[in-house]
Amino acid sequence: MKHTFSRLLLAAALLGPAGAFSTQAADVVELRQPNSSKVVVKLQFRNGSSSDPVGKEGLTFLTSQLVTEGGTKAMTAAQLKDFLYPMATRYYATTDKEVTTFTFEFHRDFIDKFYPVLQGLVLTPTFTEEDFGRVKSNLQNYVEQVIRASSDEDYSKFALEDQLFRGTRFQHMTRGTAAGVKNITLDDVKKHYAAAFGKDNLTIGIAGNYPESFAKKLQADLDKLPKSTAKAVVPTVAAPKGIHVEIISKTDALGSAIYAGFPIQTTRANDDFAALMVANSYLGEHRKSYGKLYDKIRTTRSMNYGDYSYIEWYENGGQNMLPVPGVPRHANYASLWLRPVQIAEGLRKQYPTELGGLTVGHAPFALRMAVREMDNIVKNGLSKADFELTRTFLRSYVKLYGTTPSKQLGFLLDSKFYGRKDYLKELDGQLAKLTLDDVNKAIRKHWQTQNMYVTIVTDDSEAQPLADVLKQNTPSPMSYAKVVSEGLPKDVVAEDAQVATYKLNVTEVKVIDTKDTFK
Repeated sequence: MKHTFSRLLLAAALLGPAGAFSTQAADVVELRQPNSSKVVVKLQFRNGSSSDPVGKEGLTFLTSQLVTEGGTKAMTAAQLKDFLYPMATRYYATTDKEVTTFTFEFHRDFIDKFYPVLQGLVLTPTFTEEDFGRVKSNLQNYVEQVIRASSDEDYSKFALEDQLFRGTRFQHMTRGTAAGVKNITLDDVKKHYAAAFGKDNLTIGIAGNYPESFAKKLQADLDKLPKSTAKAVVPTVAAPKGIHVEIISKTDALGSAIYAGFPIQTTRANDDFAALMVANSYLGEHRKSYGKLYDKIRTTRSMNYGDYSYIEWYENGGQNMLPVPGVPRHANYASLWLRPVQIAEGLRKQYPTELGGLTVGHAPFALRMAVREMDNIVKNGLSKADFELTRTFLRSYVKLYGTTPSKQLGFLLDSKFYGRKDYLKELDGQLAKLTLDDVNKAIRKHWQTQNMYVTIVTDDSEAQPLADVLKQNTPSPMSYAKVVSEGLPKDVVAEDAQVATYKLNVTEVKVIDTKDTFK
């Protein structure tokens, strides 16, 4: 696929130190696709939720949503919907820790009709009281209610970041905190848009079949944006001493959702990342059944829906089968995601005779097994056969990442963020050159299992008994129905006994009421 890169000023650095940007006009990334009927524009600003002012957590997210859900000086939000409906256009905003991206997708035949809308939304958003009230109300509802009620899996992931990045501007959810969103005023939004969405922290991405005049006009118009004064703040974080566990006690939770992680000092900018991709894929490739975690926890023991591992933030893992662009970060961590396992209350109801005296469900066994599997890889590395099979899979699999013009363009913008030219194109070459020794060295350098953060969202009936098991490192045998246990292979029975007594380096356990999270 042919693509070109250009800059407005030769003096602009590709990527400076984290948090430092050129004071010149926006950089431009172009992906020419002459046979496409579509045009995609992405405007990526280096701000993100880490640029939220203290006490106004959620401001960047709210501001970006108000831009795309509001109107322009020419049309209200309702009028825009009616005007754009026949054109089947699509535009939206996404905010992560370090970037906010506006995406506009439209048919090339409507360039002239749609462009004034794009121009108006970005350069002259109206920010009306009515639109502000609607967007803020939805956001307030999310941070106060939805995140705690809709998905314990997402809840555990955001709660882990709250713990791992505590005390930094990465701590809060991108959508903010209950108090932060409540404090935001419309005047805050207007000031933040002027301060955080500037031409000097902007990268323009254009893909598809478009005339050169369109690209030039877009660049010239966006050069009218002011220079930014608010920047993303990238923290330096360290692993804890030992394993720190926070158990979130919630009424009527149906299972225990587990997420564990620790900081790593590598990103897509580093060559070690490709080596870790192989190790990670072998341990627990997202939504794939061949990973060790999935095989041991889901396939062999039928404990839950899936178990995976990651070496960077994975956006909306419950919905996305493949990694998506638009969430690049300089501060990175490795993680283990164990989708909810059964709690004691549910197991007792299912098997009152056999498991009627059970006080703790499958969470401690599942956590022990996941950490143990990672520890085995750290200690023993991959075998030659496992390395070759996994690398071969990845060399084909990563080609699926950029299946649409929007994704292709998004990964090019992320490439620029990391100081690379074309991450997806370069990745196959990196994987091809890897050796088994490269992968095992990267594992020993970046992975460990003695110091990590763990969050578990579970039912209030399970929280304290689970805390006691983890704090005291007492054995946690796997609980099976009799009909299952009688048919278990001998090797599974033997492994279960080893996992049940596997020592976790737990040094701190806290039980937190759900009402005290994301405040």
